[in-house]
Amino acid sequence: MKLTIERAALLKCLGHVQSVVERRNTIPILSNVKIEAGDGKLALNATDMDLDIVEAVAADVSEPGATTAPAHTLYDIVRKLPEGAQVVMEKEGGGQLVLKAGRSRFALSCLPTEDFPVLGAGELPHQFQMPVHDLKTLLDRTRFAISTEETRYYLNGIYLHVAEREGTKVLRAVATDGHRLASAEVPLPDGAAGIPGVILPRKVVTELGKLIDESVGEVFVGLSETKVRFAVDEIVITSKLIDGTFPDYERVIPRDNDKMLDVDRKLLADAVDRVSAISSEKSRAVKLTLGNGVLKLSASSPEHGLAEEELEVDYNGDGLEIGFNSGYLLDITRQIEGDTASLAMADAASPTVLREAGDDSALFVLMPMRV
Repeated sequence: MKLTIERAALLKCLGHVQSVVERRNTIPILSNVKIEAGDGKLALNATDMDLDIVEAVAADVSEPGATTAPAHTLYDIVRKLPEGAQVVMEKEGGGQLVLKAGRSRFALSCLPTEDFPVLGAGELPHQFQMPVHDLKTLLDRTRFAISTEETRYYLNGIYLHVAEREGTKVLRAVATDGHRLASAEVPLPDGAAGIPGVILPRKVVTELGKLIDESVGEVFVGLSETKVRFAVDEIVITSKLIDGTFPDYERVIPRDNDKMLDVDRKLLADAVDRVSAISSEKSRAVKLTLGNGVLKLSASSPEHGLAEEELEVDYNGDGLEIGFNSGYLLDITRQIEGDTASLAMADAASPTVLREAGDDSALFVLMPMRV
């Protein structure tokens, strides 16, 4: 195997695939990236046995072939090469991968390509394509609410499924950690009507989020009951799904909260951020006190003192005091894209529904806390 490739192209490709590789591996081959050259392309493949990523990039291939090399070491070397360098990669007889750029030369130990595991997707009966922007919307607006609690493993991902709103079918993503819930939806893509509800693991959500940040156009999605595959540009990600049942989230979304508050989203976020600076580290609690046309935010702690701020708001209901974890509240305000946030509340002990004024495609639920 022998090829020449521009450093920037190789670095970008390596950056995508090496992040799948775990830093500590009991199986040596899983620390390696598979390198395959042929037909004017270099294909890199990395896996952790649950998630597999393959990316192809144009290269000047003089001898086709394949090998494997330590992923993080290779990435570090290429990262430290000078910009604009032409990188020559060659597999030598002794089973080493030799990498040359300018006057630098590196020889890396390789493992046989036959040892590299293949994460076959098998049959993917459900296939459809959707705009990259729509997939990005679903992931970005819900991923912050994914649970990190390992015992409730079925909450460690995003629930992707077909739902119905006002008689129209939509593709909806939902995530919750028990304290907050995020739901976002986009028009149902052609061919997606019969898909099963699936839970995308946190890791595939993270890796996919990085890749589609740089992409435009369409993403091709293949699904079965146990696996999912996303193909965008020259990248294919295959992942196992979380084997569990996502809870009936509809039951926790209040439908009859009658105290309606409209507030400038940025002013609210900035005020919450300021007053929470004084609250105790553990809970970061902030209290919202509502009266006619005024919202007072306050936070206190024995060690730091008291902080208060008032905002003019659109509110004509009964007086109400309600407390929230300020970090959770800020996470949600960051996902509301318009200028005005709408909060629907019932009382100090019931969940609050937040959304962007005039936009029903995303909805957030936040549990209150005692303050």
